[in-house]
Amino acid sequence: MAAGTAYQAYSGNRADQQQRSAQRQALAQANAASMAADEANNKANQKRPDAAGALASAMLSGKGGASGTMLTGPSGVDPSALTLGKSTLLGQ
Repeated sequence: MAAGTAYQAYSGNRADQQQRSAQRQALAQANAASMAADEANNKANQKRPDAAGALASAMLSGKGGASGTMLTGPSGVDPSALTLGKSTLLGQ
């Protein structure tokens, strides 16, 4: 009787181990399939630089002249904006 109970415990433990192993294997296969699908999607939807847009932007900014930047514009910085309410540039 004790031998039968021991065998049943051993058999049940072995079945649990086999089930866990099968679950791990199924999870690994699902992860591999997911990664393969992501790679295929990324390959199909590759991003490419917009060379024409970059060239057009550079051409437009060049029309502002040598002093034309995004921060100051073609007229440069207004000196009155630098005085901070004082009569000199250093605020004395």
